[in-house]
Amino acid sequence: MSDFSSSFQAQLKQIDFKLSNNRILQKLEQQLHLPKSYIVVGGSFAYLLLIFINVGGIGEIMSNFAGFVIPTYLSLIALRTPSPEDDTQLLTYWIIFGFLSVIEFWSAAIIYVIPFYWFLKTIFLIYISLPATGGAKLIYTSFVGPLTDKYIFGRAGMRGTAATAKKHDIRSAVDEASESKGKKATGFAKH
Repeated sequence: MSDFSSSFQAQLKQIDFKLSNNRILQKLEQQLHLPKSYIVVGGSFAYLLLIFINVGGIGEIMSNFAGFVIPTYLSLIALRTPSPEDDTQLLTYWIIFGFLSVIEFWSAAIIYVIPFYWFLKTIFLIYISLPATGGAKLIYTSFVGPLTDKYIFGRAGMRGTAATAKKHDIRSAVDEASESKGKKATGFAKH
C-alpha cells in the first residue's frame, strides 16, 4: 500500500510542477491554501461526479464539453508541430467522436438502456483523446476502419489510401487515357 501512496504523491508533485506557471491556479492555491494538484484532482473528481449523478440532465453537456475541450486543445498544439503522428492520432479521434455522435443521435434509446451512459462516454472520450493511451488508434483499427472499408470503400483490395483511391477514380482513368493522346479530357490537374 505504501508503494501506491508514494506513487500517488509523486504524481501529485508532477502535476504541481507542470502547473507551476498557471496564474489562475496560483491564485486559487493562495486563497485555498491547497496545492495546485489537489485543486486539479478535486475539481476533476467533482466534474466526473456531476456527470455520474447527472442532476437535471447536466451529464450530457458536461460529457460533450470534456470530449470537445481536451482534444481541441491538443489539436491546436498539433497544428504547430511538424510531426504527423499527433495529427493522425487527433484526426482519428475526431472521426471516432463524429461516429459516436451520429450513432448517439440516431439511436437515442442507447442513452436510456446503458446505465450511467454520460459518465461512461466521458471516460471513453478521455481515453481515446489522450495520445498516451493510444485508444483512438485501437478503436479505429478494431471497429471504425473495418466498417469504412466494407461499406464506404466497398472493395476488399481498396483500403482507403489516397494512392489506391486514385486508381479507382473515374476522372483519373479518363485523364490517363487522354494523356496518351497528349491532352487532358477533364481539365482537372493531377494532385
